[in-house]
Amino acid sequence: MKKKLKMIILAVFVVQGAFGQKDAKNPFLEEWKTPYGIPPFEKIQPEHFIPAFLTGMKQQEIAIQAIVANKETPTFKNTIEAIENSNLLLNKVSSVFSNLRSANTSPELQKIAGEIFPKLSAHSDNISLNEELFKRIETVYNTREKSKLNSEQIRLSETYYKKFIRNGAKLNKDQKNRLREINAELSKLTLNFGDNLLAENNSFVLVIEKESDLKGLPESIISAAREAAQARNLPNSWVFTLDKPSMIPFLQYAENRKLRATLYNAYLNRANRGNEFDNNKIIILLVKNRNERANLLGYKTHAEFVLEQNMAKKPHKVFELLDQIWEPAIKMAKKEEEELLHISKLENDEIEKIESWDWWYYSEKLRKQKYDIDEEELRPYFKLENVRDGIFWVTNKLYGMSFKELKNAPVYHPEVVTFEVADGDKKQLGVLMMDFHPRASKRGGAWCTTYQSAYYKDGKRVLPIVSIVCNFTRPTGNLPALLNIDEVETFFHEFGHAIHSLVSNCQYKGSISVPRDFVELPSQIMEHWATQPLVLKQYAKHYKTNKAIPDELIKKISNSSKFNQGFATVEFTAAAYLDMLYHSMPLDEGKSPSQFEEENMKKIGLISAIAPRYRSTYFQHIFAGGYSSGYYSYLWSEVLDSDAFLAFEETGDIFNKKVATDFRKKILEKGNTKDPLQMYLDFRGKEPSIEALLKNRGLL
Repeated sequence: MKKKLKMIILAVFVVQGAFGQKDAKNPFLEEWKTPYGIPPFEKIQPEHFIPAFLTGMKQQEIAIQAIVANKETPTFKNTIEAIENSNLLLNKVSSVFSNLRSANTSPELQKIAGEIFPKLSAHSDNISLNEELFKRIETVYNTREKSKLNSEQIRLSETYYKKFIRNGAKLNKDQKNRLREINAELSKLTLNFGDNLLAENNSFVLVIEKESDLKGLPESIISAAREAAQARNLPNSWVFTLDKPSMIPFLQYAENRKLRATLYNAYLNRANRGNEFDNNKIIILLVKNRNERANLLGYKTHAEFVLEQNMAKKPHKVFELLDQIWEPAIKMAKKEEEELLHISKLENDEIEKIESWDWWYYSEKLRKQKYDIDEEELRPYFKLENVRDGIFWVTNKLYGMSFKELKNAPVYHPEVVTFEVADGDKKQLGVLMMDFHPRASKRGGAWCTTYQSAYYKDGKRVLPIVSIVCNFTRPTGNLPALLNIDEVETFFHEFGHAIHSLVSNCQYKGSISVPRDFVELPSQIMEHWATQPLVLKQYAKHYKTNKAIPDELIKKISNSSKFNQGFATVEFTAAAYLDMLYHSMPLDEGKSPSQFEEENMKKIGLISAIAPRYRSTYFQHIFAGGYSSGYYSYLWSEVLDSDAFLAFEETGDIFNKKVATDFRKKILEKGNTKDPLQMYLDFRGKEPSIEALLKNRGLL
């Protein structure tokens, strides 16, 4: 074995040298002597990626060849563990590249993606469809119960076996060739979808030149719009974009209905305008290819293929959940619509029906009327840094974790801040990077990702490098970044994902990834602490006076917590239906995605005043983000998180140490080392029910 290892190392050395002296200092091909192994972003240039990708692929190819050539009986160590360790460089390059493409892209990176993604797809297929490699995996799988493997190793053996079958290992030669073609096409299509959406999002701006058109808008929003105009060299103007921190306040407060319609329709029609960035044809091809791939692999639909790996297991289970939520939600939304129309009459507005661009505007007025509260009243108490410190405090109270800013850490953008994360015993847990504000190089939304996952190497835990990326309200003029309540909850949500990655305690990288409809449990349970009175008193402090939020405002937040939940639940559930319908039934020949969407939203009874949270042509989650047949996951996990938070509430202490420790040890640290339902039962002692979700949303 030692001789074979030397041959592999020599081959890798030859591969690295094959790119010549110019790439000898490629940072990906050097050891990173940075704090905690954070990528040396200042050294990484676009031209480094392709050579590093090619070297990483070649290294893995050589390692796989060595595994296949091994004459010894296949074991977990010489097969599964060897595969795990075959792609260290490729993972290193891929994680940096994919994260930069999402958070700080450039034309150069987009061009590189177009060149390298087909090669990565082919490389992945070469491994998944390697017959000799699969035979070794199958041997390990068939002998897993007889071998002296621990429970994590047994489950990982099962995971690899199923993964290879689902990637086509048992197909015949012709089927494998067709699968390669489909995978290459899907890789290209998802890339194009995301690039088109980013271009569309950046291409539209609403330029306002008359001050009277700003009527109703808070001064802070006007100031931000003025700065946005100045940044575009548009003097004496105000600019609003399709980024949520710019668009939503305009929809909430601008009295000019025509301009609200202009802005919101631009948002609704992104990548649906028949131009070079139109996503309609891409959607048709994505759905067609996904369905053909599923059929090729023995599944009726793409949804069946995806859900086999999730807690839901079958499409009908997802539809059952959506139906249970839809009925009370649409009933509530219709009631809300009536209230909005009524209040519009009180405002003497001559409108006959509430349109989608009216909902935010009149619901903000209704919120003020019902609860004497509006978002601008709350913002001064939600300074970004204070919210962050509040989350740190909650995390420390629950899990004993502490955070210390790492001042000189490498960053990919000047706005990124980095923290060392330690456990209660001061042992280092990992590193957390945070990037908060919108920019043209960043895709929309908020997400948590990793540059390095936690696992064990030579008996020592490799520290995770975790990153939270958001699109929160920017500081403007003399104002710090002041968040709205949705942004606060989003911050808590993404931090829950970060905690999940930071405390992960799996031995192997392949054990980390959990089912899509379980992964939102750690994030969504964190949202429950965001507006607890005890927690608000800790972090919600006025940015000028530093005084804690008054009890009367806390009461208003509590009283209004279920306000507009019909709307919120309907727009989300409509998008979840849309995802499932695209992937559960064929798209009729000649029918456009817009027609498909319109017909199916009509069938489920969606009212015209509400659009799905994501319409087809900008539904990045399912067409470019890994959530196809999985957008329902947030609702599935909400059933879990609503019930899980009750475990704290039932003790009378939302920071109960025993419950928090159980949640960490039995769920957060476990990754995919156990069936997720069993993990939940280990924690809670019973299965969850949907009642807690409906109650939390005020839908019962």
